[in-house]
Amino acid sequence: MRKEVIIKFIGYILLFNAVFLMLSAAISFLYSETSAIPLLFSGLICTIFGIFPFIFVESHDDISFSEGLVIVVGGWIIACTIGMLPYIMWGGEFSLINAWFESVSGFTTTGSTVLIDIEGIPKGLQFWRSSTHWIGGVGVITFVLLILPHSTSSRFTLLNAEMGELSKLNFRYKARKIVHILIIVYVGLTVTQTILLTLAGMSIFDAINHSFSTIATGGFSTKNLSIAGFNSPVIETIIMFFMILSGIHFGLLYGTLTFKSENIFKSPVVRAFLAIIGIGIVLVSAKLYISGIYSFWDSIRYGAFQVIALSSTTGFATADSAHWPAFTHIILIYFTIQCAMVGSTSGGLKFDRIYLFFKSVKKQLKLLQHPRAIVAIKINGRPVSEQLEALTLVFIVLYIFTFFVTTLILTFLDVDLFTAFSASITTIGNVGPGFGEVSSLSNFSSLPSFGKFVLTLNMLLGRLEIFNIIALLMIRKVNN
Repeated sequence: MRKEVIIKFIGYILLFNAVFLMLSAAISFLYSETSAIPLLFSGLICTIFGIFPFIFVESHDDISFSEGLVIVVGGWIIACTIGMLPYIMWGGEFSLINAWFESVSGFTTTGSTVLIDIEGIPKGLQFWRSSTHWIGGVGVITFVLLILPHSTSSRFTLLNAEMGELSKLNFRYKARKIVHILIIVYVGLTVTQTILLTLAGMSIFDAINHSFSTIATGGFSTKNLSIAGFNSPVIETIIMFFMILSGIHFGLLYGTLTFKSENIFKSPVVRAFLAIIGIGIVLVSAKLYISGIYSFWDSIRYGAFQVIALSSTTGFATADSAHWPAFTHIILIYFTIQCAMVGSTSGGLKFDRIYLFFKSVKKQLKLLQHPRAIVAIKINGRPVSEQLEALTLVFIVLYIFTFFVTTLILTFLDVDLFTAFSASITTIGNVGPGFGEVSSLSNFSSLPSFGKFVLTLNMLLGRLEIFNIIALLMIRKVNN
């Protein structure tokens, strides 16, 4: 494994982060804030450490898969480490563990926060928080892939390490084209939502920050009360619409916009995904109304928003769901586990895997009846290999096992069962809010420091989809 190759690509990642740190510093200088120097100093550190390998380390036309894996995993960890620097240097609520938690939560687009007074931190730091979402949403590696030379084969290797096989089923393009599609859809959605939120009454600053969070399906807000702080049905509707779009496979969104045959209207997975969300909205809203918590229209308003926010892993809030009936909690926990589609910016188990799981169950039932039959599983008209089918089932088991272990650790630290269980699920799913002490309008500040650290590992496992971490550990073991 060539260390100079890894260092070169890590340098690209640092330089990209430096751009947003400098933008954040400029905003702080504009408002004469105390965070200007911490942000500027962090940006300079990023630039220096990023530009040295860019200048002095020789470029390579190709990289091995193991090198690509180290770049992907290492890139995320380096980004999270750099991301915590301005928080630590500014101080306030940011202890070392709080700064690490906020940075990891930002880059992994989890959206869980330890901040009690978000509106009390400078605008420059607020912009940096939202920027970490936007950088991490489509993937810090994806932005690096965009600037690689046309002829390099490294793009294909890194894309394979970053993007799962299931995600690539709806991408019938070369690696460079896939990267362009991701960026075009990502930037296009961000710009469009920013304009609409500004027209709906948000300041341009708030509109940009909330668009960064929405399209990245993150959930960081500039308000202590999240979206509830605006108390605007129009703003909520715009955000709900873009949360749904951001939870759909970007390849299908691109196909829809360019009138391709593979689009959201012809995809059975998209139809099933939207149908499940619709059922969830009906069930939650009906229970809220029957229980007399809200009026009919408010039940739909708040119920729909929370279901979409959790199913897309955005995690914004318009109401405190902690006080809702247990029935609604069960429905919302299901969506926290299911999450949105592969090929989107969402985290979690992914709806496609659940869809494939039930297809596999149906296949096994047919094989029980007709042992000699040849039964093929297809998703969006494309056959799924038995290897991918088996890999998906293994992933589901590992995913459930991971949040079970995390729950066990948190309860050992004397966190109550409901809080521990929901915090484990929401962090590995990169969703954001849970229930109990970490509900939609609460935060994670009351959890023990070691518990916060464990949850950040959960976030990274969820964002890197477990297998990359396992594969990296296996490579290291083989090399040793």
